[in-house]
Amino acid sequence: MKLRVGDPVVVLAGKDKGKTGSIVKLFIEKNTVMVEGVNAKIKHVKGRDGNTGERVEFFAPIALSNIALVDPKTKKPTRVGYKIEKGQKIRFAKKSGVEIPSPESAKSKTIKA
Repeated sequence: MKLRVGDPVVVLAGKDKGKTGSIVKLFIEKNTVMVEGVNAKIKHVKGRDGNTGERVEFFAPIALSNIALVDPKTKKPTRVGYKIEKGQKIRFAKKSGVEIPSPESAKSKTIKA
């Protein structure tokens, strides 16, 4: 997978088309990602034990095909490529050729199921 947690992305299709946000979680086996502030849903929770019912807002995952990485140079959607420099695999934006910095928080929030 070419995207990582913390990468800035833009939504290409759906009701939130054009919105931007950063990736919060990756669901590798389902090919979906959770993007901050995108694809908001409302769940109605029934009241129990004297508590009143409420409406809870949460953000649902979105398909990988509906998002694209934001180019660091042009701030427009771009595809991601790889090149090997000095024995290391480096991600780069295909539109501008600029190296994409690796987000530091990517190590802990990847989910396989």
